[in-house]
Parts: sequence; C-alpha cells; structure tokens
Amino acid sequence: MPTRITYFAIVDAYSSREAPGGVLRRVEQDDGEYDEEFGSDLAWTRSWLLYSYERGNGDSQFYEITEDEANRIVDRIRRSVTG
Repeated sequence: MPTRITYFAIVDAYSSREAPGGVLRRVEQDDGEYDEEFGSDLAWTRSWLLYSYERGNGDSQFYEITEDEANRIVDRIRRSVTG
C-alpha cells in the first residue's frame, strides 16, 4: 500500500474552523501510522493530540482538510514566526 497522508485543522478554545490554531497530519504506511504536528519550531514533529482526541479528550477539535488547506496553515505559521 502506498503512503497515505490525511491532514487535519486543529481548533481549540482560542481558534476557529476558519482560522485554526494548527495543523496535523496522519501518515499511514504498510507498517503502521503516526501523527505529526507543524509547530512554531517550523518542523513536523510527532504528536499524540489526535490519538488523545480519538480517546475522548476534547481540549481540541480536529477537522479533516485538503493538502492545500494544510499548506496555507503551514504558511501562516511560518509567517507568524519569521515575521
């Protein structure tokens, strides 16, 4: 099976669906899956946020988005960090 990547907008109490607080991607491969969040360090790093949400933690909501939408969120984060 080829690698499948699904993107999610992260929405918490301080953000909205229209202006998400962050972006997460789930990478699925033959040998399993893992999640990564794009953060203020401007890198994709492992994240447990979506697993936690799937097990009932409601601190954040996750909305599936397109790769283009994810890229726009990444660009916004980059601009906010680098000025």
